[in-house]
Amino acid sequence: MKHTMIHNPIIWADVPDVDVIRVKDCYYMVSTSMHTMPGCPIMRSKDLAHWEIVNYVFDTLEDNDGHNLLDNQGIYGKGSWAATLKHHDGIFYVGFSSNDMNRFYLFKTDDIEHGPWKKVTVIEPLLYDPALLFDGDTPYVICGNGDVKIIELEKDLSGIKNLGINQEIIHTPIEGIGLRCEGGHAYKIHGMYYIIYIEWPTTGNKRRRQVCYRSKDLLGPYERKIIFDDDMGYFNNGIAQGGIFDSEDGTWYALLFQDHGAVGRIPYILPVHWEDDWPMIGENGKAPVEFRVPMEEVLTKPLVISDEFHYAENRLALQWQWNHNPDKTLWSFTERPGYLRLTTGYITDKGVLYARNTLTQRTEGPTCTGITHIELSQMKNGDCAGLLALQSTFGMIGVRKGKDGTKRVVMCVNRGDYQEEEVESIVYDNDDIYFKITFQFENNIDLAACYYSLDGVAWNKIGCDIQMKYLLDHFMGYRIGLFYYATMETGGFVDFEYFKYDKNENI
Repeated sequence: MKHTMIHNPIIWADVPDVDVIRVKDCYYMVSTSMHTMPGCPIMRSKDLAHWEIVNYVFDTLEDNDGHNLLDNQGIYGKGSWAATLKHHDGIFYVGFSSNDMNRFYLFKTDDIEHGPWKKVTVIEPLLYDPALLFDGDTPYVICGNGDVKIIELEKDLSGIKNLGINQEIIHTPIEGIGLRCEGGHAYKIHGMYYIIYIEWPTTGNKRRRQVCYRSKDLLGPYERKIIFDDDMGYFNNGIAQGGIFDSEDGTWYALLFQDHGAVGRIPYILPVHWEDDWPMIGENGKAPVEFRVPMEEVLTKPLVISDEFHYAENRLALQWQWNHNPDKTLWSFTERPGYLRLTTGYITDKGVLYARNTLTQRTEGPTCTGITHIELSQMKNGDCAGLLALQSTFGMIGVRKGKDGTKRVVMCVNRGDYQEEEVESIVYDNDDIYFKITFQFENNIDLAACYYSLDGVAWNKIGCDIQMKYLLDHFMGYRIGLFYYATMETGGFVDFEYFKYDKNENI
C-alpha cells in the first residue's frame, strides 16, 4: 500500500469555515468566500494532502450596489459565510447564510466538479452557521450559536416545512464560555446523531476548541464532550471549526482551521479515533505536524498561480476571484490577446477599496511575491492602476495620472479609515511599469513591501513596509490584486501583460 505524507498546515493560505465530504475515493471541500466572486469555492483531493479548486457554487450571489461595489457601498466581511456541504442520493448540496442579505441560500448540482449549481431556496431570516443533515429522506438544518435549533425542510428542500420540526435542541454552557458555540456540522453515524461546534472558553487555555454533542435521538437530550484543544504552539490560536469524515478503508479524519495572522485562516488535516463512540481528534490530543495516510499521492494544480493571460475567451482561471461582483463589459482577455485589459466605467472618490474589477488571488505563507507588468498609455487624467495587498489595512503601489496629465508612482496605505494615505510618490514618464509586492507571514511577522522597476530586473523599493493586520471588517486573509480605477472621467484602459507569482521570491 502506497502512503502520502500529510504536512500541517495542508494549505498555508486563507481557506476558512471548511466543510468536507467523501464520495468514493474523492474528497471535496467548501469554504467561505465572503466578498470575492465567484463564490463558495469547491476544492477536490484524492490524498488529503493536495487540494485544488474545481468549481464555484455561484458566479454572483446578488445584483445590488453593495455586491457591485457601487455608490460607496460594499459587502466586505459579509457575503457567503460558513457553508455546509452534503451529498445525498446522487445530489450535492451547499447551503450558507449571507449577513448582508439576512438570508440562507441552498444550492444543488449533480456534478460537483463542473456544475452548474441551481439555487434551490432562499430563506429569511438567515440561519446562523447552518449544518445540513439528512435523516433518511428528511432534510434538516441545524443552526445557531449559543442556543442550537433544528429546522425541518420540505422534502424537495424548497423551504421550511409548514408544521415541521422547528425547535431548540441544545442550550450550550454559559459559565466560563465567551463564545458559546459556532461553526456547526451535523452527522448521523452508526445510528447516533453528532453535532460538532467550536467554543471559546474564558478560563483554562482561553482559546477556541472543538466540542461534540451526541444523542441517540435527533431531538435529544445531547451529551457534550471536548474532543480537541490544541494550537501546535502557535500564539494560543486553537485549531478548530470544520468537519469530520471517513476514508474508503474506514479511517476517520478531521479538517479544521487555525487563525494564522494576516495570511488568514488556514486548514489542517488531523487523525480521528473513536473512544466510547466519541470522535476524538489528534494524536493523544495534539495536532501532528505530519503523519502518513494510506493513500497514493495525487498532485494537484496550485492554489495560487502565475498567469500570462493567454486565453481565447474571457474566462478566468479558477484561482482568480474578483473583489465583489465584476462588470463583465469592462475586462477582457480578447481585446488584446495575451493581456488582461481593464477599462474604467465608474468614478470613485474613495480609492482602491471601491475600485470595481479588482482581480485577486490569495497570498500564501511563509513568504510569497507577486509581480505584474502594466502598459499605461491609455490612462486618463485622474486614473490609478497598480498592484494591491488587499485587506482593510491595505497597501498598494500604482501609477496615478494627475489633473495635468503628469504620472507619478505612488505607494499608499490605509491606516483605518479606508482612504488612501500617500506615503511616497515619484514623477514617472514611461508608458509601462513593473510592480512587485513581497509578503512575509512566518511567525506573524506580517510585513509586506512594494517595489517598482523600469525593466523588471532592477527593483526600487518605495514607501514604507506594510504592517499587515487581519481585521474583522474584511474577515479575510490578505489577497494580492490587480486594480485600475478612475476619479475624474471614465473610458481609459490599461493592459496587464502578466502576473508572476512565487512562494519563495525566486522570480
